[in-house]
Amino acid sequence: MKRTFGGKVLFLNRADINTDEIIPARYLTEIDKEALGPHLLEDLNLEGFDAASDTMKHAQVVITRENFGCGSSREHAVWAFEVNGYNAVIAPSYARIFRKNMFNSGLLAIELTDDQIDGLFKFAGLHDVTMDIDLAEQVLVMHAGDVVTTYAFELSPFDKAVVDASGWVEYADSNY
Repeated sequence: MKRTFGGKVLFLNRADINTDEIIPARYLTEIDKEALGPHLLEDLNLEGFDAASDTMKHAQVVITRENFGCGSSREHAVWAFEVNGYNAVIAPSYARIFRKNMFNSGLLAIELTDDQIDGLFKFAGLHDVTMDIDLAEQVLVMHAGDVVTTYAFELSPFDKAVVDASGWVEYADSNY
């Protein structure tokens, strides 16, 4: 079965968003991924951002700035995105462990240049911004009405195979 990626877009226009802001440490005692869901980004300090907004509730893709997922190395930060229906984060760079946890959970961590991210942020004020991501062709297409932008992206063959399998466990089950 072909997996699909993309959807409505959430813009987080700040660098260095850390794992404590993605999922506050006070929830790390939860043993069920679903319990993390309501707390995604609730401590994020970003002007104009509301963790309870409709945009937040309905988005599946995050576009953000460099060094996303820095701080404590915890898988919970990726799980919080996963249980809320997000399938991709697009940034110029990531904390190494966060990026690997994204792939291992079957989510895309796409790296684009700063100029490409700036181009995507031009959509931030537009209505009904969506993105289609073609994993096989490694292309993303951003839409807002008649405005469209397309970028190619790179993934290692291994990361692509792990994401395509829905995560590390599924990949290992089918390959080892």
